[in-house]
Amino acid sequence: MQSRPLVTILGIFMALVLIAGACSAGFVAGWYYKSPSSALTEQPVLETGDPGVTTTIDREELFTPFWQAWDIVKEYYVDQPVDEVQMMQGAIRGMMEALGDEHSTYMDPIQYRDSLSSLAGEYEGIGAFVSTDGEYLTIVEPIQGSPAEAAGLLPGDRIIAVDGEDVTGILPELVRQRVLGPKGTEVTLTIVREEEAEPFDVTLQRASIVVASVESEMLEGNIAYIQMRNFGENTDRDLRNQLEDLMDQNPDGLILDLRNNTGGYLNTAVNVASEFISEGVILYEDYGDGTRDTLNAVPGGIATDIPLIVLVNEFSASASEVVAGAIQDYGRGQLVGVTTFGKGSVQNWLPLDDDQGAVRVTVARWLTPEERQISEIGLTPDVEVVRSDEDFQEGRDPQLDKAVEILLEQANK
Repeated sequence: MQSRPLVTILGIFMALVLIAGACSAGFVAGWYYKSPSSALTEQPVLETGDPGVTTTIDREELFTPFWQAWDIVKEYYVDQPVDEVQMMQGAIRGMMEALGDEHSTYMDPIQYRDSLSSLAGEYEGIGAFVSTDGEYLTIVEPIQGSPAEAAGLLPGDRIIAVDGEDVTGILPELVRQRVLGPKGTEVTLTIVREEEAEPFDVTLQRASIVVASVESEMLEGNIAYIQMRNFGENTDRDLRNQLEDLMDQNPDGLILDLRNNTGGYLNTAVNVASEFISEGVILYEDYGDGTRDTLNAVPGGIATDIPLIVLVNEFSASASEVVAGAIQDYGRGQLVGVTTFGKGSVQNWLPLDDDQGAVRVTVARWLTPEERQISEIGLTPDVEVVRSDEDFQEGRDPQLDKAVEILLEQANK
């Protein structure tokens, strides 16, 4: 499954998440590890009741009640011995949840490895792109030939139970991890579908899933078409290779399909946008300390002049919105589809020492070249076209049809 984390990050079930969800729903700022050793020596600063007034509390004093509670559980809890590793992981998870930011989370070692493999494009699960942003784990799109497609799962299906266990109220990223599992094993999902009066169960056999992050072809009318599933570690390289093949065929126009793409790596998003935008700002990153980073186009793009249409929908998030937003701001091409998800934040994944998992932390807000903040707003398409569930089930794609129509009209002028 794929989670579309600048989203977030994935897993197939699938983060995109991307990965991770990263992306997710998520969008990953970059792979680096900043040692926390210096931070450990600093005194935590806590706000008092008066605005603008802070007080410094000794770290040992601050954590006195925590260690008291720890010792009480170890001594008095009825089922002994307690699992200290699970207690430690639960404490970290609770700390991240206390931030009140759905994109800042803790991943235990297994979850962290699963998220890495899903952004790499290969893992074991049911074979569906998913969104971990929101109240429920939601199917974005089943992957062709996957168990999810064979079982009839549809975009918008929400998962409320896994193997009979209610997962409402549980973070969608944690639910996604429950759906993942070894190939050949079965999982039963309880689904809520908008047009169905009652929830229903679907049992699937997990499989080994391989997802190509970029696929392309030439359409009738001499129109080039590229579909991007996520912004993984090799997506920009794969895009470049396929763009070269398409441009050698002298197409009259190009369609970039970012529908159901929930994100991935930030540097990949900048590289992808740079294939279509020759120069200028791709996005701004605003940090909590008031500083700003400006990320510019990388010179050498090979599709900076061809007529361009970008397909987007409600599951285009994070890194997808970075690319689509820059293209829209520069008037480089039109967006066709429906309003995008609206994820305007950047996360870093920071691995913990000794293979103890990782924390995913929101480190910045990002803005388009025209300094638009899209969080919870999304990008409004230049041409709005809805693709209904019935269209999907019947194999119709009015959004793609409209994109082709616009490019053919431009070519014939």
